[in-house]
Amino acid sequence: MPYLPNELLSRHFQEDGRDLTRQIEAHVRQVAPDSPNVLLYRDMMLTVLRMAEDDRNRWNAKIVLKTLQELDNAFRVLERFKGRRKVTVFGSARTPVEHPLYAMARELGRQLAEADMMAITGAGGGIMAATHEGAGFDHSLGLNITLPFEQHANPVVDGSDHLLSFHFFFTRKLFFVKEADALVLCPGGFGTLDEALEVLTLIQTGKSPLVPVVLLDTPEGRFWQGALDFIKAQLEDNRYILPSDMKLMRLVHSPQEAVEEINRFYSNFHSSRWMKKTFVLRMRHPLSDAALECIDRDFRDLCLSEGFQQHDYQSDQDDAQFSTLTRLTFSFTGRQQGRLRELIDFINLPENWVEPLAAPARSRHAQGAH
Repeated sequence: MPYLPNELLSRHFQEDGRDLTRQIEAHVRQVAPDSPNVLLYRDMMLTVLRMAEDDRNRWNAKIVLKTLQELDNAFRVLERFKGRRKVTVFGSARTPVEHPLYAMARELGRQLAEADMMAITGAGGGIMAATHEGAGFDHSLGLNITLPFEQHANPVVDGSDHLLSFHFFFTRKLFFVKEADALVLCPGGFGTLDEALEVLTLIQTGKSPLVPVVLLDTPEGRFWQGALDFIKAQLEDNRYILPSDMKLMRLVHSPQEAVEEINRFYSNFHSSRWMKKTFVLRMRHPLSDAALECIDRDFRDLCLSEGFQQHDYQSDQDDAQFSTLTRLTFSFTGRQQGRLRELIDFINLPENWVEPLAAPARSRHAQGAH
């Protein structure tokens, strides 16, 4: 049972905690009788009651209320786009139309749409507007932030149901990452660097699923190369990060390379999830015996114990919607996400498949991947 102070029960409800919990659970079941999430909703309501009992600060209550409202609204809106692969694109709102990066972002949006991917941006000007111009309305999603300057929605999504406006940066950031099957970062200011480092931190620590992080710059540009040089000299060389962490991002110099990098990542790999203490990589095609032997030899450092096992769908362990996918399972250390990226790159090589497939990859969100 979730924690609930006895003072709250005696002063306001005159019931013990168990009775109150059962009452709230009964109310939730009336609203959502078939939901598997009844206990989660019950605990949410108990948490709010505990906050009300404490009643320490009006600002705290307003933060919680606004956050819940923003989350609920975003969940509702984005449900309509479930099943479509999405790529979050970051970059400066101040990039002028005549800048080569603007043309590259527009071409990136066009190629993403051509590959049937939606482009998510902050909905502002500069790189964001260019990407949406290229992608067109049907393949654009805007996650705007309410600011007194700069961040007005671009004409492609302004006033449409493809636009979400957020009061808090942290809720907006959540959906930038949560909805993304890949991220493309163009040069930008503090905001772009903030997003880049946060995304890399979430992936490096395993708090966010591993997805392609693509750094896009002009052929002669030094923005991301300079950043990579700094990371290598100051972070890797000083052992603040692992050498394999550098594998979490890829520098490219054309929109075509960016899209190819994303498609390559999903050429065999589909999604990943934890099943208790076992880590599962879902794949579209099984790996050859030779490839499995190589994995067991070269990637053993990713395992806490035993080795890698390949097997078909097991109904008692995973969702039926993944029944066509092969599993590669192992006792993952939870660290070395860069090495995990190297493993995914290996299973994506067609020569390691039993039956190579040319069909395009679908979104990990399309089938509710974890």
